[in-house]
Amino acid sequence: MESTTSAVLSAVTGTVAMTAAYAYAQRDWLKDQWLAFISPAIYNFLKGTTREQRALKYLKEHARQGDPDSVLETFDEFCRTQEWAMNAAEEKGDILDEIVRELQPTTCLELGTYCGYSAVRIARNLSPSARLITIEVNPDYAAVAREVVKLAGLQDKIEVINLDSADVIRELKTKYDVTKLDLVFLDHWKYLYIRDIKLIEEEKLLKKGSVVFADNVIIPGAPGYLEYIRGSKNYKSTFYSVHFEYMDDMKDGVEKSVYIGDE
Repeated sequence: MESTTSAVLSAVTGTVAMTAAYAYAQRDWLKDQWLAFISPAIYNFLKGTTREQRALKYLKEHARQGDPDSVLETFDEFCRTQEWAMNAAEEKGDILDEIVRELQPTTCLELGTYCGYSAVRIARNLSPSARLITIEVNPDYAAVAREVVKLAGLQDKIEVINLDSADVIRELKTKYDVTKLDLVFLDHWKYLYIRDIKLIEEEKLLKKGSVVFADNVIIPGAPGYLEYIRGSKNYKSTFYSVHFEYMDDMKDGVEKSVYIGDE
């Protein structure tokens, strides 16, 4: 009986893999849906774990403890050879690296931690006294992110908060001892970009020179946010045409906006 069950599971897994390969080759909407939702759901059911848990397991098995670069490289390897995941990835990560090195921020805010890839990317380039607050509303993602941050040895620089971003933004000054934000990285639900940037402005958390960096402004897209940020006299924005996460033939975009308005 066990051998029959195993054979059935192997056959199903093989079919899933072949279908995934076919969908990948099509380079169309079906592939996007397959990679983001359908394939992970099937694998999760068959394996009894989530994609994020499998990624963490892979990192613990292959990355060097306390080495942020190794954690990032291993995560990229997982996403390219094992399972796709919605990290900022290498090309976008290089832009983020450059921003952090040039800006030398003291206080950073990330909206949308996911598994901690971009948090590690940011924090590894921060000065010893700087910190990153990263917000993830999904408790399972937040739990994995904390493990990834710990694996990278950056737990003293990164605080992972499992709450709604709006609630945290409203309490940054009173509860989290934040006066101003030097860098804001938007990478959560795209329809929340405009809500949260307006809330950050209302709370007067930006200063001249603060940078707001928004991911995925083309895929899946944040048209309302782009219209707002580009139409505001308080920002000087630059668009970067880049590839979508781990998709070398699919174009996406990121937007860097420097705050030039009054504090």
